[in-house]
Amino acid sequence: MDFEGVVRRVRQEFLEMPGLRLTPAQAGRLWGLDGDICLAVIETLVAAAFLRRTPAGAVMRLEA
Repeated sequence: MDFEGVVRRVRQEFLEMPGLRLTPAQAGRLWGLDGDICLAVIETLVAAAFLRRTPAGAVMRLEA
């Protein structure tokens, strides 16, 4: 698996679906990723200021 390719795919999904809000478990199921990889993808996109965590623990796109 190409990690950067997965990051790009997840980023594109959030761009195509404004308002998408997922828990890490939901994200893993949606994209067919195991827990550790899914968390790494999420952390990469949070660190890039593309995603943000909600108070409930979900992630969603950081709106400018």
